[in-house]
Amino acid sequence: MGYWKSKVLPKIKKVFEKDSAKKAAAAEACKSFDGSKEEINKEFEEKKTELQPKVLEIYEATSAEVKTLVKDPKEAGLKKHSALVQKFLEELAKIEFPGSKAVTEAATKYGTSYVSGPVFFILEKVSTFVVVEERAVEPPPAVEGEETSSKEKEIVVEEEKKEEAVVEADKTTETEEAEAVPPPAAAEPAAKVEEEKASAEPPKP
Repeated sequence: MGYWKSKVLPKIKKVFEKDSAKKAAAAEACKSFDGSKEEINKEFEEKKTELQPKVLEIYEATSAEVKTLVKDPKEAGLKKHSALVQKFLEELAKIEFPGSKAVTEAATKYGTSYVSGPVFFILEKVSTFVVVEERAVEPPPAVEGEETSSKEKEIVVEEEKKEEAVVEADKTTETEEAEAVPPPAAAEPAAKVEEEKASAEPPKP
């Protein structure tokens, strides 16, 4: 018990104190970031056109986990993939994405989960480019009337093919039957010979 009080407990207490201090500092950093959001938004709108191709290039090169967080930011996902998010923020900072430098520094110092508010703010800004890009490549929805008419045409074509096949089959059957029946003309010469013989004989008394 004495060892617990003298050695283990102080270490645990120190960890909790350090963690509390870290949380407090992270909260202060988040508060400071919130105060600069208006300025970041203004800079973002000014650089939007210039940033779009660079942001999309970074986004396409990033992991599927980060892409999911960009589209659907969640605390659990941020904690689980904090290292990947940190790397993504660093890439954004390289192209001077508004607000990304301050968020990257805070995330490096306190951890991404402690500054989740600013991190999600940056991811939300990134998502505006991604949503626009995805909408641009989506095929236009098919009109219901066109689909119906196309299906009807297919049915008509199929029926016509079936009718043609039936007609061809009937013609083939008729031809085979005609070939199978022998011509009646073959019996005519024998009948004529008998008649000639009968007429040539003299009448009996």
